[in-house]
Amino acid sequence: MINLLIENVEPDIRSEPISETLTRMTKYAEEHFETEEQLLAQHAYPELLSHKEEHAVFCKKTAAFCLDTMRYKTSVPEEILLYLNDWWTNHILTIDMRYSSFFKERNIT
Repeated sequence: MINLLIENVEPDIRSEPISETLTRMTKYAEEHFETEEQLLAQHAYPELLSHKEEHAVFCKKTAAFCLDTMRYKTSVPEEILLYLNDWWTNHILTIDMRYSSFFKERNIT
């Protein structure tokens, strides 16, 4: 999905493809977050609350991006890509790795 956003970052953008991709991405993220949060709760992950808050911020941010693209704000695609890069680096590669370590220490598969 990130690749679809990259393909749509052009000077004369049309917001429809970007907002459609954002809608799909948000739906996927919500489903993924729900599953992940259930797993974390099931195993009494101590950072569950802050993890859920991170997910809520992501969903709010992507919803805001979707609204902005519907309003034809041309700077939004670059903002989206910067945000997703930051999410990848700070959430997926850092915060998600904490629960991965938590699970490994407890032999949870």
